[in-house]
Amino acid sequence: MPEPHPPSPEVLTQIRALPRSGKPLVVCDVDEVILHLVQPIERHLNAQGFGFIEHKYKFHGNIAPLGSQTPLADEEVTRQLHTFFDRESHRQPPVEGAAEGLARITGTHEVVLLTNLPGAHNKPVRERLLADLGIHYPVLTNSGPKGGAVAALAAGRPAPVVFIDDSARNHASVKASLPSAVLIRFIADQRFRRSVEPEAHIDLLTGDWHETADFVASILERI
Repeated sequence: MPEPHPPSPEVLTQIRALPRSGKPLVVCDVDEVILHLVQPIERHLNAQGFGFIEHKYKFHGNIAPLGSQTPLADEEVTRQLHTFFDRESHRQPPVEGAAEGLARITGTHEVVLLTNLPGAHNKPVRERLLADLGIHYPVLTNSGPKGGAVAALAAGRPAPVVFIDDSARNHASVKASLPSAVLIRFIADQRFRRSVEPEAHIDLLTGDWHETADFVASILERI
């Protein structure tokens, strides 16, 4: 398990600007949780002559020219990902049931969206897309592991905080920075979700928003 990761000054500024609430908190990722990421990235890569080597949940070391098993250099993978967000993030399709599941959760919890998004110019694009989909929650942009940001968001709020994200790295970071958090690993793409081994610190592994909303509701029942 990694060491606790401090929040960046940029995300702390965004956190301090949030209105405060006495409700329990749900911190939710966007890509591959609320908006599909794997499928549109796969289409983008195919159009550039690249594809995933295997359906395992990672990008670096897992993208190669079509028909090849030789992965692209990490710098090229990062460039492709940034190009995707610049060109395609305004039309990422929603994950089925996300808006409805989040609406159920807001009956008992406050929802904050915490997304790792390259380029400050992509934040308003993402906010507009989410609003057009009927998803109206504060959007905070982060870079790197999310544990420090989640711990800062949790300060002074009722426990437990629920964290929903697709990334194993982010879940490990939150576990290190806020051990009391309830961790839901949500991966919408079934092919990639099947490649994930359940980990002891993950409370729920899912790709279903109905199951997620039911699970979040059950947390309060158990307290």
